[in-house]
Parts: sequence; structure tokens; C-alpha cells
Amino acid sequence: MSDLDYLEIKTIVENALEEDVVGGDITTNTLIPFDLECRAEVLVKEDCVLAGIPVAIAVFKSFDSTLIIDVLEKDSASVKAGTIVLTVEGKARSILTCERTVLNFLQRLSGIATVTRSYVDACATDRVKILDTRKTTPLLRYLEKYAVRMGGGENHRYGLFDQFLIKDNHLKLLKETGKNPISFSVITAKKYSPSIPVEIEVEQVEDIEEAVEAGCDIILLDNMSPETIQTAVDIVKGRVLTEASGGITLENVAEYAQTGVDRISIGALTHSARSVDISLDIVE
Repeated sequence: MSDLDYLEIKTIVENALEEDVVGGDITTNTLIPFDLECRAEVLVKEDCVLAGIPVAIAVFKSFDSTLIIDVLEKDSASVKAGTIVLTVEGKARSILTCERTVLNFLQRLSGIATVTRSYVDACATDRVKILDTRKTTPLLRYLEKYAVRMGGGENHRYGLFDQFLIKDNHLKLLKETGKNPISFSVITAKKYSPSIPVEIEVEQVEDIEEAVEAGCDIILLDNMSPETIQTAVDIVKGRVLTEASGGITLENVAEYAQTGVDRISIGALTHSARSVDISLDIVE
């Protein structure tokens, strides 16, 4: 299930190790003999959806290529508390030095995958797509968006460069120039790059028809009630994709999904996900 690029992981992992280790693990290197070897288990201590195993491997191997790793559970798997997901054998110093960096990645990414799966399951329908946003940890977006996919969600645009997203502040500024903000922005974006999707936020259903006729690909319905979303979907009639966002929780996501909207984007998948409790224990 892993679709991570090794070079992308390598850069992130090396930076993470440099941040933590810098000149060396003074506690471990002072107390633990250089030639002492051991075996350790990575143990999940609560039910979760697993994500980050390839990253954990990359941490261990980047620091010490002689470590022997046995993967017992793969990313995207739903695992129960008490499950051993990975074992590692080799130099005790290496294992202890990598411990916190490995766990930080696994705990964070599994937390995102777990909350994403909760939203996907709560929708109770495969028709609507659960999407993330750009509300990610700086420099960890690549991994966090991967974790969303492991939880059964899909990725919105990766950054500012791969999709037009015309939001309320763009439209306010365009209005100050005397232009018709909705039509002008959509038509201009389409002319600039016809192959890149154009999404536009509308604040009232009266603006939907203008946005559709201007040629947008996606209508963003931000901070609207399910009833208003339903009205918007009825107006669009499938001519473009519709996306609901803002104020969506686990308690009401099913109600939004039932409106017939195509996509639901949720910033909480990444910015509010709680890390999963995972430990590394020396067993021999």
C-alpha cells in the first residue's frame, strides 16, 4: 500500500535525525557498550490505522544499515491495541538512538490515518470523497498527506502550484479593482492554464450559476449548513464538482455526505489529529 518516494523520505528522515542527534546520543553512547546487541519490538498500545512503517524503516536504515527489520503489519491496516507491528535487531546503541524519531513519525502519521478512517466510515457511503487540506505541519506535508491516503481519504491540492483555488480574499481584492470577481477570476485562470482545475469559493447560492457558466471545475461551499449545501447541489445538477468545507465534524459529516456533494474537505484530518500511543520495547 506504500506509494512513498524513497528520496523524499530520505531527505525528511535525515533532517529529523540531524535535529535530534546532532553530535551524538550522549546518554546511550556513554552507558551502553559499543558491541552490545539487542532485539526490540514496536508495539501499538491502542486501536488505530497504521501509517509510517516505511518511514520507520528509513530512520533505522539511514542511521545504521546493518539493523535487521521485520515488518509484521503494513500501512493502512487496522490494528488492535497490543499488536507488534515491527521488530528490529542489531546494535543496541543504534536502536536506542533512533527510538524517538521512529516513534514520532509512527505516532503522528498513524494518528492522521486513524482520524481519516473515522470520517470515511462515518459517511457510510463510497460516493463522497473525504479530502485533506493544506493545514499541515511545515515540511511534513508529503508524509501527512500520505497518511490521509492510508486512512482511506484523498488529497486536495498539494500546494499553491497544482490547482487554482479562488477564495473569498481573492474575490474581495478583485472587487476593489472594479472587475466582476467571479467571472473574471475563473475566465482568467482558465486562459492562464487550461489544463489545471479551477475551484472557486462561493459565499451564497445566488453566485453558483455565474461560477458554473464562467467555466469553473469545482464549486467550494464553505461554512454552509447541510440544507444550504443541498440547495447548491440541486442548482449545480452535476455540471461541475461540489465540495463542502468548514464546520464539519465526525458528528455531522454523514449529514453533509447525504446532500449529494461530491467532496468534503476537512482540515482537522491533519491539524487536529491526536498522535497514537506506540512504544518501542527492548525484549532481548
